[in-house]
Amino acid sequence: MSDFFDDIISEVSEAPKTNTLGPSEIPQTPQVEKVFSVAEFSMVLKEILEGAFKKIKIKGEIQGLKRHSSGTYYFDLKENYGGKDYILNCVLWKWTKIDVKLEEGLEVVIGGKITAYTGRSSYQITVESVEVAGIGALLKLIEERKQKLAAEGLFDEKYKKPIPLFPRTIGVVTSPTGAVIQDIIHRITDRCPTRIIVYPVAVQGEGADIQITEAINNFNKIQGQNRPDVIIVARGGGSVQDLMPFNEENVVRAVFASTIPVISAVGHETDTTLIDYVSDLRAPTPTGAAEKAVPVRSDLIRNIKEKENFLTNTIFRMFETFGLKIKSLASAIKNPTQYIGDAIQRLDDKSSKLDLLISSKLNSLSDKVNFASKMLESYSFKNVLKRGYSIVWNGNETISSKDDLQKLSTATIEFANGKVDIFTTSQPQQKHKKNKKEAPQNLQGDLF
Repeated sequence: MSDFFDDIISEVSEAPKTNTLGPSEIPQTPQVEKVFSVAEFSMVLKEILEGAFKKIKIKGEIQGLKRHSSGTYYFDLKENYGGKDYILNCVLWKWTKIDVKLEEGLEVVIGGKITAYTGRSSYQITVESVEVAGIGALLKLIEERKQKLAAEGLFDEKYKKPIPLFPRTIGVVTSPTGAVIQDIIHRITDRCPTRIIVYPVAVQGEGADIQITEAINNFNKIQGQNRPDVIIVARGGGSVQDLMPFNEENVVRAVFASTIPVISAVGHETDTTLIDYVSDLRAPTPTGAAEKAVPVRSDLIRNIKEKENFLTNTIFRMFETFGLKIKSLASAIKNPTQYIGDAIQRLDDKSSKLDLLISSKLNSLSDKVNFASKMLESYSFKNVLKRGYSIVWNGNETISSKDDLQKLSTATIEFANGKVDIFTTSQPQQKHKKNKKEAPQNLQGDLF
């Protein structure tokens, strides 16, 4: 390092005169020591630095990264040498486009030029390009980020959403120019024409991850018929550094938060980015994503035709089988008139049996009635009367003793051939005589 500064000092001592120092002049006599003002020395140093290093590349680790509200980045490049940290100030103007997203701790190689700020007698590097110092460092950064997101569960299979079989609208997040979008459109159109909405974004470089995140979020905000049923995030192949926007944490989280299924198609088949782990489906290429997003219309039609033919043949076979079964059952069924005739015959048989049973019962009852009648007739009091007996009645009651008869004034005697009214002896003679006068024809005498 001392040799480097010695060269700078010798270059200053041999530098030609310049009018940028004003009216004073650098002394030509070595014996006379020049005294610089602060402003003079600052301007001399600025001229030497900026003149000696037109373009320069410096390797170091990003430290103290800050983004000003104006969009300008301020950071330091750090290197540990001999147990001591060496710091170099850097500034990246907002209009400078780079292909790397600046991150704390990332080892990079910056390209630019040295500028001196005379107001503070300090110098810094105006950054014009940024490259990752090595693929190993970049892959290490990706792996650390992958482990962090995996620990949070962003890659779990339980969060994967199914891809709709027949999407009505497909949203595509990719560059509006290039072969990728054309391949996707042509492939979808050839397989199954479907409505496609392209959200144009940058797919590499500074700010690409922000555009991709906004595209995914904005697709999810759409409502109605324009809302995509599936989102394809795609870009062609490239280096690890080119694909870094799809490894950024904000892009991964946007895909995870999407309520619309997302198909990732970044790079070639061998390329893998963090968005592939969080997406609902990974396609090896953008063309492969188009194939996974929609089915082949001709295959669907052919498949439907095959199923239609199969169903038709199955129905015909079923009808044939049913027809045979019906014929078999029909052959076992008798003629309805035969069923009716059999029923009538069974009814006639039962009717005849019923008639016989009724007749038998009636004859039996008739015999019993006749027997009972004869028995009743044999026990009838009238048969007794025919043998010369009689019955004495007091109205409807029979008189069975002399004492009961004497208590009555009149009575009726029933013989086998009729009844006769009589007067008892308990009646007065006058009355008896009077009765005899009234009925001179009654020749019946007094019973007592």
